[in-house]
Amino acid sequence: MNKTDNTSYRKAKRRTHNIIQIGNREDFPSFAFDVFIVIVIVLNILVTFLGTFDELERFFTAFTVTEAITMGIFSVEYALRIWTADILYPNCRPIRSRIKFLFSFDGVVDLLTILPFFFLSGFIVFRMLRVVRILRLFRINAQYDSFNVIKTVLVEKRNQIASSVFIIIVLMLASSLGIYSAEHNAQPEVFKNAFSGIWWSVSTLLTVGYGDIYPITTVGKIMGILIAFLGVGVVAIPTGIISAGFVEQYTKNEHSHERIKDIKEVGEILVNKDSPFRKKSVSEIEAGYETKIIVILREGLTIIPNPDVKVKDKDILILNSKRIEKQQ
Repeated sequence: MNKTDNTSYRKAKRRTHNIIQIGNREDFPSFAFDVFIVIVIVLNILVTFLGTFDELERFFTAFTVTEAITMGIFSVEYALRIWTADILYPNCRPIRSRIKFLFSFDGVVDLLTILPFFFLSGFIVFRMLRVVRILRLFRINAQYDSFNVIKTVLVEKRNQIASSVFIIIVLMLASSLGIYSAEHNAQPEVFKNAFSGIWWSVSTLLTVGYGDIYPITTVGKIMGILIAFLGVGVVAIPTGIISAGFVEQYTKNEHSHERIKDIKEVGEILVNKDSPFRKKSVSEIEAGYETKIIVILREGLTIIPNPDVKVKDKDILILNSKRIEKQQ
């Protein structure tokens, strides 16, 4: 392969990668491909659901054909993603980049989407893996702003959420042991061991209350009342943390719509999809807006603002500006 052919090959691969990648609304083929894949995913899930209705048995052949076609599309997409993995991971060698993609979240979800189709008559575990196809909708939506807000909040508040989940687990174990001690003698068949109380403790702590397992002794009922009250507070903890995170995130996004005006001191700007700084190089920003970028904060990392560095979504620019106009 000569140099010209190799260049054309690389351009074709890069173009394919840009099309099958998610979320580039400015590129019509890429956006159209996203819409097409969403339709295929929804169609695939729909025929999977409809295939469980005995009343629709006369359509089972059509459902099977539709599923085969959609799985064929998934297989082609999966092959293209493997082929373009070296574009996705430019710092890795081709073989290593493909291995990295295969073991990435997207790669595993894509594989689990395809794999069950070829093992539908096999073990039940493979048939159960069909539900993983629904995760593809999350992967599609994860690239858009509405889902990005949720993802950002969960990542930023992960320590607080983990702490609240730990509290829930401790209370769940303590209440299951407590209810076992109180109810075992009165209901030996219902509360056979401490593990039997976990179902009751979960439904009580989370205020679901299925009613299939419940205390009948006075001590057990008092414990049930206390656990129910604790459950209200426990559920409110992660809810409050996430709600506060949403408020903080939306406040940041609102402030990011304003750039600094007539400031001669250091300021910061959060780059989002509407920012004119997005996808521009440091040199273009500094020349076009009479500003000096001191440092770029990206996903917890500090980036040195070399002239060729491109600014990405969610970057925080620490800068010193002579003039930055009000964003429209």
